[in-house]
Amino acid sequence: MLRLTWVQPEDLIGHELRQAAQDGRDASAVASRWVAAGGHLAPDRAGASATPAPPELRSLAEHLLDELAALASPLPEPTALSAIESATKTPPPPHPFPKVLPDGPPQSPAGLKDQPLRRLRSSAPEDDQPQPPQPLRQLGSSAPEAEQPQPPQPRSGTRGSGGPGAEQPGHFQPRSGTRGSGVRGGAPVSGRGGVGEESLLLDRLHAAWLGRAVGCLLGKPVEKLPLEGIRAIARSTGNWPLSGWFTERNLDPAVAAAHPWNRRSAPTSLAENINGMPEDDDLNYPLLALLLIQRHGTDFTTADVAKLWLDELPAGRTFTAERIAYRNLLTGLEPPHTATHRNPFREWIGAQIRADVFGWIAPGDPARAARLAHRDAVLTHTANGVYGAMFTAATIATAATGTADVHTALQSGLAVVPPQSRYATAINLGVELAAKHPDFDTVVDELHAAYADHHWVHVLPNAALLAAALTHADGDFEGSICRAVSGGWDTDSNGATAGSIAGLLAGHPEALGDRWTHPLKNRLSTSVAGFDGIGFDELARLTLEART
Repeated sequence: MLRLTWVQPEDLIGHELRQAAQDGRDASAVASRWVAAGGHLAPDRAGASATPAPPELRSLAEHLLDELAALASPLPEPTALSAIESATKTPPPPHPFPKVLPDGPPQSPAGLKDQPLRRLRSSAPEDDQPQPPQPLRQLGSSAPEAEQPQPPQPRSGTRGSGGPGAEQPGHFQPRSGTRGSGVRGGAPVSGRGGVGEESLLLDRLHAAWLGRAVGCLLGKPVEKLPLEGIRAIARSTGNWPLSGWFTERNLDPAVAAAHPWNRRSAPTSLAENINGMPEDDDLNYPLLALLLIQRHGTDFTTADVAKLWLDELPAGRTFTAERIAYRNLLTGLEPPHTATHRNPFREWIGAQIRADVFGWIAPGDPARAARLAHRDAVLTHTANGVYGAMFTAATIATAATGTADVHTALQSGLAVVPPQSRYATAINLGVELAAKHPDFDTVVDELHAAYADHHWVHVLPNAALLAAALTHADGDFEGSICRAVSGGWDTDSNGATAGSIAGLLAGHPEALGDRWTHPLKNRLSTSVAGFDGIGFDELARLTLEART
């Protein structure tokens, strides 16, 4: 019998019970009834249990899912845009974005007049020495200074994401005057005198599309593996701290047997077999968002998103919350009920991986990017799941200006998230741990301890890891994607989002490094009709054209 993942009611009930416990709903009575009837907890890592439930147990699961949905969460985590914006009190101000002059270079924004635009920092000191990352706090926070962790002190002799030559494993130290990985202080790679800001933005968008693909591809073969498996594989092949593609070469057979690769991804995502960018939902959704803007402009509705999915997205290429919402659409439900009806995945990572385009087309306007992302996200998600999309879009909108560093971009993203939400807590925790610990393995271990009760696809642990990786790497491209993937959980999605943000900060495709971009061969495979085989340079051009 076909066991379709992520939709069997007997499998959904366990996820809903765990979600209820995490957001403060008392589901103890429901849990007791379910267990007494012979129901099982949610599958640990897969989307379906091994055997189907008998009809009476499945019917009970459906009834209990509806009963659980009626339990209101006591947490201050709204989903409606007006309530979110009220909770944040003031939207983030637009980040200065250079105006394009008819004939000549971009005009510097106010406060930067007669200063060169910088790739990663708009106001770096004259000696270009990197400044230590500071823990994020929601705008207006008044946390005592004593509570702020001390940032790691710069050290010499490090490289990449902590490979050979690093004084302490896993800790990247930015260097002044370098290029190739896009580290702070490096000269802009494009460096073309007299070019307009549109050309510079095109370079950034090209780097962002490539960065998203590279980060996703790096994480694909180890998706679903536990943290200890990722570490064991990388160490066995001499690739720890992670600093390159995963490989089977010299992999200990015992390690390979204990921690098998992701079955679907391994044939196209190891160093020895990469031949272009393979199909993945982390790239399908940006393509769909681009189609959405092309067809409807930025005045699209959530119903437009739903119709586009039904027209262009194969149902089998949806997962978790997206698959539930797709099923709900087919049964006649309309948004936003598609996000809440028997959908225990509504606060998982799905909406966060769909938000990039909304930031790419709104450079310098994080509030607008967040609103666009919200309109997309409520098709499938609520509360923290929606905040993930808004945070990512706003962060990317600021990074896309070419004048902000990663810490400014993350602060901009945090400003659109309700400050009392668990999502804001997750971002702050990731940043604070990154500032506190020179060794990134220690950061990851503390995050895994903090979120041990969350599923590996839930948005909260993955958001914390994303923020930690970007902060610890100081926005460096290689350091960001390697940290994001080496931290486990949803490896390909975290690698993709980290790569998109760090790619923007790097500013140019060449800044990402040939060893990362060359294997992609400027070719993307996808199940979204009309885009299969497209080049990343063409995608950048289409994204630039979509900006209104």
